[in-house]
Amino acid sequence: MKQWLSLNTGKDRELRARVRLFGDLLGQVIKRLEGEAVYDTVESLRRGYLSLRKADTPAKRKRLMRLIEQLDPHTLEQVIRAYTAYFTLANIAEEDALHRARRRQASEGGPLWEGSFDLSLRSLHQQGLSASALQAELGRMVYMPVFTAHPTEARRRTLMEIQRRIFLIADRLYDPRLGEEERAEVIQTLEAEIQVMWRTNEVRVKKPQVQDEIKYGLFYFEESLFQAIPTVYRNLEKAIKRVYGSTEAGLPVLAVPSFLRFGSWIGGDRDGNPYVTPAVTEQAFRLAMAKVLGEYIRRVSYLRHVLTHSQRMCTPTQAFWDNLAQDETIAGAVFREDPEQAATEPYRRKLYFMRHRLNETLQTVCRRIHGEAAVLPQTAAYASAEDFIRDLKILHESLCQHDDAQIANGTLTDLIRLAETCGFHLLQLDVRQESLVHSAAVAEILQRAGLVTDYSTLSPPQQTALLAGLLPDPQAVSPTQDPLDGVQLKHLDLSEQTLETLEVFRVMGRMRQEVGAPGIGHYVISMTHHAAHLLEVALLARLTGLLGRDSDGALFCHLHISPLFETIDDLCRVNEVLPEVLGLPAYRALLRVSGNVQEVMLGYSDSCKDGGILASTWNLYQAQQQITALAKDHGIECRLFHGRGGTLGRGGGPTHEAILAQPSGTVHGQIKFTEQGEVLSYKYSNAETAVYELTMGASGLLKASVSERLAQPAVPEEFITIMQALAQFGEMAYRELVDRTPGFFDYFYEVTPVQEIGLLNIGSRPSHRRRADRSKSSIRAIPWVFGWAQSRHTLPAWYGIGSALACWHANHPKKIAVLQRMYREWPFFHSLLANCQMSLSKADMRIAEAYAQLCSEPALAQSLIETIRGEYALTVQEVLRIANSNTLLEEHPVLALSLKRRDPYLDALNHIQMTLLRRHRASQPPAAGNEHDTEQPWLSPLLRSINAIAAGMRNTG
Repeated sequence: MKQWLSLNTGKDRELRARVRLFGDLLGQVIKRLEGEAVYDTVESLRRGYLSLRKADTPAKRKRLMRLIEQLDPHTLEQVIRAYTAYFTLANIAEEDALHRARRRQASEGGPLWEGSFDLSLRSLHQQGLSASALQAELGRMVYMPVFTAHPTEARRRTLMEIQRRIFLIADRLYDPRLGEEERAEVIQTLEAEIQVMWRTNEVRVKKPQVQDEIKYGLFYFEESLFQAIPTVYRNLEKAIKRVYGSTEAGLPVLAVPSFLRFGSWIGGDRDGNPYVTPAVTEQAFRLAMAKVLGEYIRRVSYLRHVLTHSQRMCTPTQAFWDNLAQDETIAGAVFREDPEQAATEPYRRKLYFMRHRLNETLQTVCRRIHGEAAVLPQTAAYASAEDFIRDLKILHESLCQHDDAQIANGTLTDLIRLAETCGFHLLQLDVRQESLVHSAAVAEILQRAGLVTDYSTLSPPQQTALLAGLLPDPQAVSPTQDPLDGVQLKHLDLSEQTLETLEVFRVMGRMRQEVGAPGIGHYVISMTHHAAHLLEVALLARLTGLLGRDSDGALFCHLHISPLFETIDDLCRVNEVLPEVLGLPAYRALLRVSGNVQEVMLGYSDSCKDGGILASTWNLYQAQQQITALAKDHGIECRLFHGRGGTLGRGGGPTHEAILAQPSGTVHGQIKFTEQGEVLSYKYSNAETAVYELTMGASGLLKASVSERLAQPAVPEEFITIMQALAQFGEMAYRELVDRTPGFFDYFYEVTPVQEIGLLNIGSRPSHRRRADRSKSSIRAIPWVFGWAQSRHTLPAWYGIGSALACWHANHPKKIAVLQRMYREWPFFHSLLANCQMSLSKADMRIAEAYAQLCSEPALAQSLIETIRGEYALTVQEVLRIANSNTLLEEHPVLALSLKRRDPYLDALNHIQMTLLRRHRASQPPAAGNEHDTEQPWLSPLLRSINAIAAGMRNTG
C-alpha cells in the first residue's frame, strides 16, 4: 500500500541501528543482573535459530532442543523474559521510526502518505468534491472507537508507562544538537529505564478485577488521547487550508465540527462476565467522568497563566462581562483570602471561577465513587458540559473581538475541542447482555404478574405479538387500556437474577441524570435471534422507567437498543428480524422519539469461528447492505456498529483499509467499531501514534462517505456472484476441518496452550461459556484465535481461502484473470487478501508441525497437520497468484521486515513453550475445568512464554 512505501524512507538503516542499540543495552542489563550464563544462553539460542532460518539441518535443530531441555525453570524464565523485553523494545523502535518517517515527510512540504488528511483531501478535490459538498460531509461525520476489555492484552499498565518513557528518551537521540557527552547521558538514562523494565514483573500476579480494567481503559486518555484529540482537529484544519484555502483571518474556509467520539464496554459488558455487576457499571460511568473533569481542571489552571490580559489593555465583550457577573455570586467561596484577586484581569478571574466550579463537580463525583450520597451544588458547580463549553466559547469570542484571535485559537480552542468531544462523560458506556438473560427475566415477570403462564413455550412470533402489546401504544388515548396498569415489580417476589437484570436498567436511568444523556450508550443484545429479543429489552426498559409517557402524555424513550448479529445463521436472519421489528408501530414510535436511528451491531469474531473467514467476511458484507436497505425502506437512519477484534481472525486489520472496504452506501458519515485488547496499547500508548491512527480512521470514513456523492462505479455483478461462490467453497472447507473431523477439538486443546491461556491474569471474563466443555460453542472467540496464534497455525484468519480460490478458477486462465481484476479494482476483495497475507506471514508450518507432536494421538495429529499444511501451501500459492506478488507482504515491506526481524526469537520461544507444555502437563495433568496447581515449577515460565510470543507476533486474540 502507498502509505507503507512512503514510510519506508532510509532503507531501514535507522530502525536497524535503533533496534541494535536497544538490544545491546538490554544485553548489558542482563549480563549485569543475571550473569554471563543467562546472557550466553539467550545469545546461543538467538544465533542458533537465526542460523536455522538460513540453513535448516536436523543436527542443529537437535542441538538447540538439547540446550533448551537442559535448562532449569529459573533460567528458562530469564531467557523468556529477555526475548519479551527485546520484542517490547523492537516494538518501541518501530513505532518511533514510523513516527519519524511521517514527520520527515510532513516537513518536506509535499503530499503526505495514503490516509493522511492532506492526501485524502487532495484526492477528493481532484475528483471534483466541492467545498460545500465537503462541508456537508464533515457536518455528518461521527468517528467512534469503542474500547473493550476483552482479555487479549497481556501487558501491564505499569510496563506501558515505562515503555512510554523509553519512547520519549530514545527519540531524543535523533536531536542533531546533542553533543557526545549529552548523547552518552541520554543512552545512560535509556539503559536505566531498560533496567527498570527488566526489574518489573511483566506478568500480572493476580487476575484483574473489572475495576482494574476500567482504569486501564481510561489510562489511554491520560497517556495520549487528551493530547491527540485536539491535534487531529488541527491537522485536518491545516489540510483544508492547503487544499481548499483559508479566510482573510487565516482560518480554513470550512468549519470542522468536533466529530470524534469515544465509547466503551468496560464495566458495561455483562455478557458472560459475572463480575460486571450493576454497582460496577455505576462506577464505570463515574470514574470516566472524574478522569475528564480532572483534565479540564488541569487545562483551565494552565490557561490562568496564559490569559493574563488586563482590562486596561483590552475591552472584553458585553456578553463576557454579563457572564462574569453571574459568577460573582460565588466569589466568597472562590476568593476567600483575597476577594479582589485578579480583579483587573477579567479572563484570569473568570478562569478561577471555572476551575472552582469544575472542582466542585469533580468532588461530587468523587464522593459518589466512594459510596457517599452527594448532591451537586447548584450554583457552585457545573451541572452539564454544555454550561462549561458555553463559558469557554464566551471567552473565545471575547478574545477574538479585540484582535486576540491568535491567542484564542491556541490552547483555549484545544480545550473547547476536547470538551465538545468528551463532554463530562468522556465516553459513551454501552451495556451488553445475552438475549437468554432478558428472556428469562421477562418470562418470570410476566408469569408472576399473571399476564402469561409460560412465556418460554410461546413461539417467537407469539412472543413478539405479546410484547408489542405491552409497549406504549402510540395510538392510545387512555392509559387505562395499558395491560401493565397496576403491575408493581416490588410486589412480584422476583429472583435475584431478574432483580439484577432490572437494576442494570435503573443504573442507566440514574447515570443519565448524573453524567448526561450523551454518556449513556446503547444496550447491545448479544445472540439476537428474533424480533422478540429487542422487544424484551424494550419491555424491561419500560418497567424501569426508561421509556413511557411523561406527565403531559408524550411518549419518551431514553434507551437505544442495538441487536447484535454474531453467528453465520444470525447474519443470514437479518432480513427476517429487522423487517419484523421495524414493522411494529409500537417499536417505530420508540425509535421516532429517540432520534429515529437504529444501530445494528455485527459480530466479526463469532461468525469467523462459526463458519470461517470467507463466509464470515462475505456474510458481514451482505448483512450491511441488507440492513442499510431495510433502514431506507422504513424511513429511518441506520448506524452500523462493527464488533472487530484485534486479530485478523476476529475482524482486525488496518482501520483505513477496513473502512474503505465496506459496501458502498453503508457508512453514511458514521462508523462505530470496537478496539480490543492489545490493539488499544499499539494504537494509543503514545500520542504520536494515536494521532496517526485517528487520522487514518477519520480519513477512511470521509472517503467512504463521499463515494456516493462522487458517483463511484458500482461493484460489478460478476464480482458479487464470484464472491458468493468463494464464500460457499470456503465455508465448506472450514467446516470439513472444524465441524466434521473427529478429534479436531482434542487436537486443538492439546497442541495449543489454550488451557494455559485461561490461567493468564489478563482479563476478568472467563475464557469459556461453560467450564469443561471443549465444543466450538463453548470456547470464546478470543482464546480460539489466541491458541492458534501461539502455536503458529493462525488458521482462523486464512483457512479455506486457498481451497475456495482453487475450486472456483480450476486453473482456467480467464477465471484467474477475473480474480486478479477483483483484487485490483474492488477494495473489499483487496483488503480480504491483503489481511490474509499478514496472517499467513505470521503462521509457520514447521513450528505448527512441531506443536502437533504434543497431541496424544499421533495418527490424528499427522492427519490434521497434513491437511492444515496442505491448505496453507495452497492458500499462499493462490493468494500470491491473485495478487500478482512473488512473496507475501510484498505491498507491506516495513511489516515484512518487522516479522523477519522477529523470526529467530519467536522460533526459540515456540520451542521453549513446547518443552514447557510437555513438562507442565506431565507433572500436573489438567483436571476438569482447567484447574492447575499454580505453584507448579514449570507453570510460571510457561505463562511468560505466552506473553512473550504474543509480544513478538503483536497478536493475541
